[in-house]
Amino acid sequence: MKEAPKFRLEDVSYTYDGRSYALRDVSLSIYPRQVTAIFGPAAGGKSTLLRLLNRLNDLVEGGRMEGRVLLDGEDIYRPGLDVTALRRRVGMVFATPVPLPMTIRHNLTYGPQLAGVRDRRWLEQKIRESLEAAALWDEVKDRLDDPASELSGGQQQRLCLARTLMLEPEVILLDAPTSGLDPISTAKVEDSLQQLKRDYTVVIVPHNVQQAARVADYAVFMLQGELIEEGLGEELFTRPRDQRTEDYITGRFG
Repeated sequence: MKEAPKFRLEDVSYTYDGRSYALRDVSLSIYPRQVTAIFGPAAGGKSTLLRLLNRLNDLVEGGRMEGRVLLDGEDIYRPGLDVTALRRRVGMVFATPVPLPMTIRHNLTYGPQLAGVRDRRWLEQKIRESLEAAALWDEVKDRLDDPASELSGGQQQRLCLARTLMLEPEVILLDAPTSGLDPISTAKVEDSLQQLKRDYTVVIVPHNVQQAARVADYAVFMLQGELIEEGLGEELFTRPRDQRTEDYITGRFG
């Protein structure tokens, strides 16, 4: 029997200005323990959709959503929902890494300690687990008390991923996490996604269509705010059903 979706979007539309729609009537199921890649040209609604999954668009003045977004069957936009708790369950890694102005170790312990965790043994164990999951442990295990600012851009991005993992989320959202990275760092981040999906629901807006094809267990093609096509990655990138999907994948536009 197929596993229940982690997220379910039902007829979701979103507008920033009350007139033009960034998303229009999107219905989508996102399943656990796989990498779901949402791809398409710029201004297609990909990042908007991603930000709706942990209510980051609440911070946008004038934005309005229609439809429902369900996490484990619960409407995350219902009145009274604890948004802080939601964002602990649904962590996000952005395109530009922003390490805190402190050591590598303190970057990782800051969130849990802010949440009241004081168990040093647990923190030290979690530091190692999170850095290993982000494919960074071997590179920084002897430098944990060095400033995070001394890390390379690729290392800083993986540190931000590890920082998200420290809070033990259920879902990891990644918005173009390798857009500013070199090929070697990009490959390390992509490799870490294949490890993370064993324990987490992973949703990524990839840097380009080639990355989408490499990482996607399930792929979603968006165009001008509409969901055009979805399916297993290996099928969608080799046998797309919609001509617009094929045109984008083969580089005819975008």
